[in-house]
Amino acid sequence: MTDARTLTDRRVLLAGGTSDAGWAIAHALRGRGARVVVAGRSPVRLARFADAGFDAVEVDLTHAAAVDDAVGGLGPLDGLIPLVGGWRGGGGIPGQSDEDWQALSDALTAVRHACRAAWPLLEASPAARVAVVSSVQVARPLAGGANYAAVKAAIEAWIQAMAHGFSISARDADRPQAGGCTIFRVNQLADVVDDVAAGMAGLWDEAPDPTARIVTLA
Repeated sequence: MTDARTLTDRRVLLAGGTSDAGWAIAHALRGRGARVVVAGRSPVRLARFADAGFDAVEVDLTHAAAVDDAVGGLGPLDGLIPLVGGWRGGGGIPGQSDEDWQALSDALTAVRHACRAAWPLLEASPAARVAVVSSVQVARPLAGGANYAAVKAAIEAWIQAMAHGFSISARDADRPQAGGCTIFRVNQLADVVDDVAAGMAGLWDEAPDPTARIVTLA
């Protein structure tokens, strides 16, 4: 048995985690003893993680049925980090195109699918943690990034709802809350990737709360 605050024997899914940030987070988690599964749709990018000894799962996170199958087959799960996103913007309010909105909103779809599929596994964990990387623009939206900020705000709302779900489950089962959520707000992820990775690896150091923690790293 492991203490709820340690990562030894904890299993964590990085959903969409094949970026350089995912690489840093995966290594930070493994450095503290976690077993890391990396999911994404690029076999080339996944191969890098597989070659480094991580479990790799090829799946398109925007396809609900595929995500259900992939996540449902993982077995016990203690952490979920949907690491999806990307920037599109510029041109003020008139420049907020439908094409950019569609591309950006795929990140929200991926978060929804991953969280929904992982929920039964996370609920069964004695120390579940969920975390996402968001943006400081949620607190101060800019005209040129209206689409981007709106999608990030929606993702934050979803994660806050996940935290509430953990709280309600604990209340209904008459037990202490075991699951918790964290939102990391950044300006440029590349500038703080090591801090974000350390924060992700430290998720289990914090007791769960009925609302998602917001950590600003900018």
